[in-house]
Amino acid sequence: MKQTKQLSKNHSAGYIILKSMPEFAYVFNKNNELVLWNKNLETVLGYTEEELYGKNAFDFMEKSAREINSAAIDKIFNKKTGQSLEQNIITRTGKKIPVVDTASYAVIDGEEYLVGMAIDISKLRKTEEKLRLVIAELQELKDQLQSDNIYLRKEIESRRGFEKIIGSSEPLMHSLFRVEQVAETDTTVLLEGETGTGKELFAHAIHKRSKRKEKPFVKVNCASLPASLIESELFGHEKGAFTGAIQKQIGRFELAHQGTIFLDEIGELPLDLQSKLLHVLQEGEFERIGNPKTIKVDVRVIAATNRNLEEQIRKKRFRKDLYYRLNVYPITIAPLRDRISDIPLLAEHFVKQFNRQMDKNIKKIPAKTIKQLQNYSWPGNIRELENIIERAVIISSGSSLSVEPILEPRFEEADQFLPLAEYERRYIIKVLEKTYWRVEGPEGAARILDMHPETLRSRMRKLEIKRPVS
Repeated sequence: MKQTKQLSKNHSAGYIILKSMPEFAYVFNKNNELVLWNKNLETVLGYTEEELYGKNAFDFMEKSAREINSAAIDKIFNKKTGQSLEQNIITRTGKKIPVVDTASYAVIDGEEYLVGMAIDISKLRKTEEKLRLVIAELQELKDQLQSDNIYLRKEIESRRGFEKIIGSSEPLMHSLFRVEQVAETDTTVLLEGETGTGKELFAHAIHKRSKRKEKPFVKVNCASLPASLIESELFGHEKGAFTGAIQKQIGRFELAHQGTIFLDEIGELPLDLQSKLLHVLQEGEFERIGNPKTIKVDVRVIAATNRNLEEQIRKKRFRKDLYYRLNVYPITIAPLRDRISDIPLLAEHFVKQFNRQMDKNIKKIPAKTIKQLQNYSWPGNIRELENIIERAVIISSGSSLSVEPILEPRFEEADQFLPLAEYERRYIIKVLEKTYWRVEGPEGAARILDMHPETLRSRMRKLEIKRPVS
């Protein structure tokens, strides 16, 4: 304490200035011993005045920083110049305080001293960390927006067909009623129906009537993606996660956050990915390929299939637990052959659409053409009808639509040889389906088959033909 008092007595003005400084102020002699300091340094370091006096400068430094500090101190005394370092000072309890430390050379009463000041930059470091996190979040948002834009451009380029669901038949109205019932909830929906029945349109209808309608609607076709890429498409990947991953990709689940994801042809999803999908549905979280960090998502799931998933379960091709998780609210979409009354409306809609696209002026669809369309079985459903109308618009030269003869496809039975009774059974069922199972009357099956109604009923009993229970 003797030297401290001597310095303060002989240099009272400098001592008062040092003591009143808001930063950490200090004076070390040439032996690196602390001989003078202000109250701020004493308070922050946690030592008493007696404990601080004569304490070595290196006692307040990290071991890793001692070499660079030693070089800076030597330069101050040898070259009589100032030095500045950004480092941590160590308190009595071991706490590290980041500071910018600036020291200069001074001579007092013929003695050499190191006079310094340290500025606490803890708040600055915290601000920098917050700024770094904000920048990282902004980059993440930028990546997501870029992925959104790419995805939306692809969707716009690929979209074809009508914008809304056309028709007024009873089966269609029932399906739309089911849509209205479930749309405003977050319940998982399973859309079942044959290929070409418009399952994607129903998924859009559910999304547009939901509370998520302002958020993304993201589609994944599980049948069109190679098995090796489905996981990356669903959950994303980091740069370098696998061969060909030249940049980070955000997955479809992440893109659909707070919106809706439509998993089309869910029955085609590989078994190993079905368990991962189940985890996302149950926990609302997943991991990108190549990144162990868990990502939380809030997504409404709509799945669609043209397969019998119960049959797929029996064949060990689909997980039972995933089926029950998806089949919370099933909606069955009727095939076009069960919506014969909707065909005129659909045909008119497609004619108008292709008139615009091809600069045609077809104004009339003859009654015989409508009947021709209604007498066909439509194995390809609405998608097939759209294609046939497109072809008809191309070949029609006047203002009336002309449709070429439509041949029934023979995909399944081309090479099969069946008993005559089975051929007869199938043909009778086909005619009955065309007449809505009406046996008698001018439009009945008996008239088409050129049989007496009672003869037809007898054949139906013998061939065990029964009208399906609706």
